[in-house]
Amino acid sequence: MFHSGLRRWLPVLAVLPLLVFAGCNDNTRPGSIGRVAPSFTIHNGAETVSLQQDRGHIVVLNFWASWCPPCLEEFPSLMQLQKDMPNIRVVAVSFDTSRKAYDQFLLDNHISGITTAIDPTGHTNREFGTTRPPESYIINRHGVIVRKIIGPINWTSPEMLNYLKNI
Repeated sequence: MFHSGLRRWLPVLAVLPLLVFAGCNDNTRPGSIGRVAPSFTIHNGAETVSLQQDRGHIVVLNFWASWCPPCLEEFPSLMQLQKDMPNIRVVAVSFDTSRKAYDQFLLDNHISGITTAIDPTGHTNREFGTTRPPESYIINRHGVIVRKIIGPINWTSPEMLNYLKNI
């Protein structure tokens, strides 16, 4: 009896892994290398942050949140990268839904010298397929994603500086 019941489910069990893996990359998200980064415009009060305004420059697009300790760990090297390589644009977009938490984080942690924005709708990070900060994208001068980095890194490491110089 067990075998006849199992035999009936074998075709479903054989196809199930294919369906699961097919759903992981439906090609609607530009998270993969070689795709044009989605354009976005975020209005932060008096300032407008747009990926289009940085076309022609290498962009390090960093997604972060005030409640994310690894994000805080990464910020000093992002700020130093912007200082050391002014031809690169560092854009840090927050997942925060609270403008107050976002502003307080920037103030408390002396975040400056880079472009920051808050997208409380979460639209921007969803367009990139990013759900867990920190995640960063390196976008070339033509607007194409050339690298995705999950988790915090030292942006001023010799390896990363060399990589950015050779894009």
